[in-house]
Order: sequence, then C-alpha cells, then structure tokens
Amino acid sequence: MSIRVLDPTFEEARTEQSVVTGLKSLVDCTVGLLDNSKIKVKDILDTVETLLRTQHGVKHIVRLKKSDASRPAAPEVVAAMAGCDAVISAVGD
Repeated sequence: MSIRVLDPTFEEARTEQSVVTGLKSLVDCTVGLLDNSKIKVKDILDTVETLLRTQHGVKHIVRLKKSDASRPAAPEVVAAMAGCDAVISAVGD
C-alpha cells in the first residue's frame, strides 16, 4: 500500500497594483452603489443615494447590480466600478 501526499497550496502569479489614497471629500465625486440582489437592498441604497447627494455633494451616482448575492460581480459590473471614485456595496438582509 502506498501513501500519496497532496500539496493544497496554490502559487498565484502576483501582479503589481498601485495603492489608492483615500478621498478627503465626496463633493463632485462619482459613487457606485452595488446592489447584491437581496430583498431590502434597493430601499437601503435609495436612502444612501439621497444622503450622498444632499449631505455630501456627490455629483453622480452609478447604480450597479450583481446577478445574485452568492456570486461575484460580472466583469461588466466590475468595469463600471472602475469609473467610480468610490463604491458602496450593500447587503439587504
């Protein structure tokens, strides 16, 4: 009888990424609001959008949506996030 030993580690290729500095203000910014498709998330994000516009001077809101809560965002959603100064991801449980 033989013993087979498996190595569960994964060597992922590393890529260099730049560090993004934090925003000092949201005035005139574009903010993405990511809906995870849960039942109450639209109500939460509607309120957040109102607060961002009225109290923080956000210029543009981009509404983004995942196909469902248990899957990663689709590539086109991730691409849309790249055009935002900030993204808020909400969970509507």
